[in-house]
Amino acid sequence: MTIKYPDGHQFHRQSGFVSHHNDAVNFSNRGMTLEAELNKSNNYYLKQEIAVIHKKPTPIQIVSVDYPKRSAARIKEAYFRKASTTDYNGVYQGHYIDFDAKETTNKTSFPLKNFHQHQIEHMRECLKQKGICFAIIKFVNDQSVFLLKATDLIDYWDHQQLGGRKSIPRKTIEEIGVEIPYQINPILPYLHAVDSIIE
Repeated sequence: MTIKYPDGHQFHRQSGFVSHHNDAVNFSNRGMTLEAELNKSNNYYLKQEIAVIHKKPTPIQIVSVDYPKRSAARIKEAYFRKASTTDYNGVYQGHYIDFDAKETTNKTSFPLKNFHQHQIEHMRECLKQKGICFAIIKFVNDQSVFLLKATDLIDYWDHQQLGGRKSIPRKTIEEIGVEIPYQINPILPYLHAVDSIIE
């Protein structure tokens, strides 16, 4: 399927980045993408009345569909109706929560090209309204997951725009981020890390 952005250019998966959208990926003994882990965790938070956080739908305009038979329709071409912002938003303890989830196969750093300018600008706008914004980053090679505050992400993004490095070293993420250890329920207890931002 071909998917295009609102300005007409084609969407391409970025190298060094594992998409968290609809890929059947089996990493180590997890077998779940970051998106699936977050969706499962958010479902737990909802059922336990801890938080109401959902994945934002991505609106697309379908242009061409192949109908080989009635039960097997296949989208051949589609466009993003508008540039996406971040992946998730909701409410936790009276706070507006807004964040993006990214996976990388890079072992030593997180490439900033995994973000787009409009996502960074969306985070800036949310921060102006005193929302809690962050990124959840997963290093798929060793299944390590970190919460990185939007303010830190934006600092690195702005530095990159001025000619600085195009990635955030993993060691830096370990120092300034909050690691999210896996557990049973929820599988990714990322709201514990959010508590550190609230405090």
